[in-house]
Amino acid sequence: MNYEIKNVWSVLLRLFHWALVLSIVVLVVTGLYINTPWTNTTLEGSVSFPMACMRYFHFLAGYLFTAAVLVRLFLYFFGNRQERIWDILPVTPRNIKSLTTTLAYYCYISDKHDSRLGHNVLAGMVYIVTIVAAVFQLISGFYMLFPETGVWQTLGNALFTSQQQGRFVHHLLMWYFILFAFSHVYMVIWNDVKSSEGLISSIFTGKKFKQKNV
Repeated sequence: MNYEIKNVWSVLLRLFHWALVLSIVVLVVTGLYINTPWTNTTLEGSVSFPMACMRYFHFLAGYLFTAAVLVRLFLYFFGNRQERIWDILPVTPRNIKSLTTTLAYYCYISDKHDSRLGHNVLAGMVYIVTIVAAVFQLISGFYMLFPETGVWQTLGNALFTSQQQGRFVHHLLMWYFILFAFSHVYMVIWNDVKSSEGLISSIFTGKKFKQKNV
């Protein structure tokens, strides 16, 4: 088979992806520690400050997470053709066909693969849900960090009704991102094995392989 190289992902999208990866890893590790410390916390205030350090790194990662989410929202409207939200919404005949074809392909019902430069519609919809979850996650995080600030207090109370409820939602969403991360890694490896698009390498290089029409 003959393939041609196509530019798919911009530098900004690739930076968003790896910033999100890094921030989620740090946020999960530090978040689990903050929830249930696994060191001798009697060291706090004497020899070292493990909880204070974990909180500090959690907050730094939270700001990186927020920046990544804002970049992706920007790209949904101002990115290249493959990065925009219109390319993945199941509102056109082409995208609806992509959704049904991909579902059949993933369920081993059909061997027909929807060869697209960008995301298939099913993956794209999952990513949209993930970004919406990320928005709620960062709002609940800032609500707990700045409970006395008017804008966060108003927004947090409207969405979560209380600090405790916001903390509970924040914790639940953390598990969503853990499950998403494992599922995402599995699916991209599965896709790279099943098709010759260069899916994994594309998030480093921005390029994918498309079969030439003969």
